[in-house]
Amino acid sequence: MKSLYIHIPFCAQKCWYCDFNSYSGKEKLIDDYMIALKKEIQSYSLHSLKTIYFGGGTPSFVDAKYIEEMLQLCDFAETEVTLEVNPGTATKEKLEAYLKAGVNRLSIGLQATQNRILKEIGRIHTLEEFERTYKLAREVGFQNVNVDLMFGLPDQTLKDVKESVAYLLTLKPEHVSCYSLILHGETDKKMPSEEAEREMYHYIVNRLKEAGYIHYEISNFAKPGYESRHNLAYWNQEEYVGVGAGASSYVNGTRYTNVRNLEAYIGGAKPEIEEVQNAEDRLREYMILRLRLLEGVDIATANEKFGINVEEKFDKAIEKMKHYGLLEVTDGHMRLTEKGLDLANVVWEEFV
Repeated sequence: MKSLYIHIPFCAQKCWYCDFNSYSGKEKLIDDYMIALKKEIQSYSLHSLKTIYFGGGTPSFVDAKYIEEMLQLCDFAETEVTLEVNPGTATKEKLEAYLKAGVNRLSIGLQATQNRILKEIGRIHTLEEFERTYKLAREVGFQNVNVDLMFGLPDQTLKDVKESVAYLLTLKPEHVSCYSLILHGETDKKMPSEEAEREMYHYIVNRLKEAGYIHYEISNFAKPGYESRHNLAYWNQEEYVGVGAGASSYVNGTRYTNVRNLEAYIGGAKPEIEEVQNAEDRLREYMILRLRLLEGVDIATANEKFGINVEEKFDKAIEKMKHYGLLEVTDGHMRLTEKGLDLANVVWEEFV
């Protein structure tokens, strides 16, 4: 069984910080893009899909009929089907159509509860519009909802973060994703210091854990049983197919990537091979991916999967990271320490 990622690149407005392959003002291409997208889905033999994920862009920006049509092309049952939603772009009718088509998990972008911050980062919605969308999702019957939060935003304070988390906990979503703003290039905006950003992260982690959420991946939290199965497929190095402009696939140790340009994708440009992994590449990637998870690397599973002793293979890296207090090996698992969560990139570099 594979996982399927479906990329919908259209947005009402592109946020200034966004580095995803997304576009505003290209609505005239939607029909042709969807034709190309359905054609690509049909080109794969996708049986008994394990997870389906509609990302973007803003999947809820386009007509719900496109989501329905694509799901009709997929073979799935008892599958996690996630659709990303931006507040203000999903009506009650759209949400009802999604649910009827087979979508059973929503991911709604809140980012922050302060309208001044939302405006500063280029979001098109207000807190009130988010709340309206969230309540509609519950009303129509969605029982598995993720909410996205961001921290380290321009002019954001720890007080702002505390307010956002307090509000979020009143909603009781099944899953929460919390990401620090990553800048791509220079900005003239006033950004929190690295120390302030870390303080925000630690507050979010501790408060969500106190509220009963499992901190299962560096940036992700879930109520028991509601971990994102689609993202776990990535972190477990399972195979997946990505369709749409700029989407990537990972099959038989080979990573393929579609052309990013919408017109070229619509014109039938074929995926290009981005990486062909050998056994060493797969092993090193597996170690890095699993170290994103709080559970870490199950050493016995890794040894069996790759036919080697990973503790011997990476003995110097492990000892070095243990010496600095960034990595621990306990109960048959190799995992990041609390300090290691803050310096995960340092640890991952040792396994590259």
